[in-house]
Amino acid sequence: MKNKINIAIVGLGQIGSYLLNELTIRKKNIKLLTGKDINIVAVSAKNKNKKRKFKINKKIFYKNPLKIIDKNKIDILFECIGLSDGISKKVVEKALKNYIHVITPNKALISKHGDYLSNIAERKKVNLEFEASVGGGIPILRTIKEGLSTNRITKVYGILNGTCNYLLSEMDRTNDNFKNVLKKAQTLGYAEPGNPKLDINGYDTLAKVRILSSLAFKKKISKNELLMEGIENIESKDFEIANQLNLKIKLLGITEILNNKLFERVHPCLVRKNSYIGNVNGAMNAIILDGNPVGQSILQGEGAGPGPTSSALMSDLLSILRGNIKNPLGVSSSKRKYISAFNVNNYENSLYLRFEVKDKPGVLSEITKHLAKNKISIQRLIQIPDNKLKTASIVIITHKTKQLNSDNCLKSLKKNKKILKRPVLLRLFN
Repeated sequence: MKNKINIAIVGLGQIGSYLLNELTIRKKNIKLLTGKDINIVAVSAKNKNKKRKFKINKKIFYKNPLKIIDKNKIDILFECIGLSDGISKKVVEKALKNYIHVITPNKALISKHGDYLSNIAERKKVNLEFEASVGGGIPILRTIKEGLSTNRITKVYGILNGTCNYLLSEMDRTNDNFKNVLKKAQTLGYAEPGNPKLDINGYDTLAKVRILSSLAFKKKISKNELLMEGIENIESKDFEIANQLNLKIKLLGITEILNNKLFERVHPCLVRKNSYIGNVNGAMNAIILDGNPVGQSILQGEGAGPGPTSSALMSDLLSILRGNIKNPLGVSSSKRKYISAFNVNNYENSLYLRFEVKDKPGVLSEITKHLAKNKISIQRLIQIPDNKLKTASIVIITHKTKQLNSDNCLKSLKKNKKILKRPVLLRLFN
C-alpha cells in the first residue's frame, strides 16, 4: 500500500462526525503506528449546514456520496449512515467494486448483505471491516477471527445492547416503570430520541447475533427465522419478584450449535444474581464464548456511543494500513455454507410466567389445568393479592418445558376473561 492514503467518510451523524475529529487529531499517531499519512479528501451527509459538534470542511462536502467514488481517488471509505439497504448498500457496493477498502459500524447492513458484500471484497482483494458493528469498542470480532481462529466455538452469548441493559438496570435499581426510565435513557443519550424500537424489541441484538454466528461457526450469515422478544412488557413488579428469587433480568443474545444445527435467539432471561452476566449493569456489553481448547472467554466494555464505536473503527483502519488483507467473515465465501436451523419448538427451558387476574375463586385452578394439559409442571408458585383493586398477580416458575408447549398454553389462555392482560413470560437462563 502507498504511503499517502485518501479517506472518505459517508454519514456525519454522532459517529461519523466524532470519527472525522478523531482522524484529524490522531494523524501523527496513525503515522507513528503504520508509517502512513492519511488525508481526508471527501465527506458526505444529507445536510451540509447542520449544526454538528465537530467542524467539517465544506470544501470537500458531497451531498451525493456516490459521486465521491467517481471524482476522487479514494483508498478507504467509512460508511456511517446505518441503513440496511438503500444508499448504505449502494455506496459500500460501489466502493468495493472500485477497489476501495470499506470500514463500517453498520450491523444492519452486514447482517443482511454481509455474504454478498464479502464476496465482492474477496474478488477485488480489498477489505470490508466491521468490528464496530458488534459490541462497540469490544474487539469481539477480531478476537473470533484471529485470536480464537483455531478453536471450535460452540456457543456465544451475552448482553449485546447497551440501551436495553441500561433500561433493565435502572428499572431494577430505582423500581421505576419502563416509560419513565426510557425517557431518562433518551435524555442521557443511551436511547434514540425519536424511535428506540429497534433497540427495545430485540432487532438490534438479533443483527449482532447473526454476525457472531457466521464468524464463530464459520458459516454463511443465517436467514433463519429465530426467536426474538424484546423488553417492552417487563414491569417493575417483575424485578421485585426476581429479587425475591435471587435473580436478575437481562436481555441476552445467544447463538449455539445444538445437534449440529444453528440455534439463534434473542429474549429476556432471568439469570442468577451471583453470575458474571448478572453483574453487568448500565450501558455495558459483555460477550461470553465457549470454545475448545480455550474454554470460556469473556469480553466486557462500553457497547455503544461515538467514543467506543470510533475506537473500533480506528482499529479497523490500522489493520488495513498495516496491509492486512483478509476474508471479511474469517473464511472465504466459497468455503462457508448455510447451516440448518434448530427447531425452536423443541427448545426446552424453565419459565417465569406472570398472570394479572381478577381475584376470584377458581382462577388459579383454571391456569394450572391449562399448564397440565400442555405438559407444563410447576416448580414454584407465588400469589400477590391487591385487595383494593380486587386483582392478583400469579407468578409460576415451571420445570423445563418445550417452546411449543408454552406457546400452545398461552394461546389457549387468551380467551380467559379473568386474565386481565397479556401474561409476562421470561426464561431462566441455562
